[in-house]
Amino acid sequence: MAESRAESGPGCREVARWLDDFLSVAEVEDYPFALNGLQVDGRREVARIGAATDACRATIDLAVEADCDLLLVHHGLFWGGPRPFVGPAYERVRRLVESGMGLYSAHLPLDLHPVVGNNVLLAAEFALRGVERFGSFKGNQGIGVIGDLEMSREELAARAEAVCGRTPIVIAGGPERVSRLAVVSGGGGSMLEAVYEAGADTFLTGEGNHHTYHEAMELGLNLIYAGHYATETLGVRALARRAADRFGAGHLFFDVPTGL
Repeated sequence: MAESRAESGPGCREVARWLDDFLSVAEVEDYPFALNGLQVDGRREVARIGAATDACRATIDLAVEADCDLLLVHHGLFWGGPRPFVGPAYERVRRLVESGMGLYSAHLPLDLHPVVGNNVLLAAEFALRGVERFGSFKGNQGIGVIGDLEMSREELAARAEAVCGRTPIVIAGGPERVSRLAVVSGGGGSMLEAVYEAGADTFLTGEGNHHTYHEAMELGLNLIYAGHYATETLGVRALARRAADRFGAGHLFFDVPTGL
């Protein structure tokens, strides 16, 4: 993590255009109100880039206090669709506008990116071999990754705790020795059937619904819930580093874990 600040930098929109191109934002389908790209324009030259998983008041305040010019996030401001800027929603936007800091959000384009994506970076943390893409979501093919490894289920759970920083929930529906692991960051619990069809014996994701316990047991799959937040920090960290290197800027990551 860099803490330096460049003397000067490009404009917010210039950085956003580069990010749009690097992430292929226009080519990735997403939720209607994900609004990937520049969500709040910035008035300052980008000499310091902040990164966070969520665009919440806590991360915005931390970025403002750290004198960031642009904040990159995975979860942006507008998930619920259009709504009045009152209460907490107003305070988030007010802090951004008054500081002159821009806000850029990348959801599915960051999850599935082949270089700085949450899924490929998680796969690297588990040293998966022969990594391939699998599954589809919102029209995007290859939303998850799958690969080979050899370790016990207990060892894998311990590795997940070390990587994600929280004790995972382990549903032991599959073999004790893991040989093929599928990975989807965030709320990927609905993809169990796709994991089974792809030939994995174990699935690591962030979270899922109650019924996925029974589904995993009936399909004969190990299911590891390592936390929605915890599985979605690697991508935005890597994206901030890449953007900072490209534009000669400093960069910081603001860790505000939810425990979920």
